[in-house]
Amino acid sequence: MKNYTITVNGNAYEVTVEEGGAGAPAVSSARRAAPAPAQAAAPAAPAPAAPAPAAGGAGSIKIEAGAAGKVLRVDAPVGTAVGKGDTVVTIESMKMEIPMVAPEAGTVASIDIGVGEPCEAGQVLATLN
Repeated sequence: MKNYTITVNGNAYEVTVEEGGAGAPAVSSARRAAPAPAQAAAPAAPAPAAPAPAAGGAGSIKIEAGAAGKVLRVDAPVGTAVGKGDTVVTIESMKMEIPMVAPEAGTVASIDIGVGEPCEAGQVLATLN
């Protein structure tokens, strides 16, 4: 007979397992044990940020997602002046960080998606003026 303590979703269970002979079915019994000690909680992840409102309407220059993924961060909020090639939004796809860059210099007019939200390839993530 072997005794084990198994924790499932924070609940501890004492389990006794009897070893059977060749071909004999194993018999086990379980009873709830004392509550498991609380583990140190991991720091809470920040809540996903809501998309910033457009400053004076959406811009004419679109920044689109290059692949399906999830928005990891907004690198240039609304009103930020960016140059050609500057990262505006970073997405995560297949465990890779992919920067979505400004195709030309301008000012960020809108961020059309929030951090943590999923995006599809070709979806407009931000606009520039």
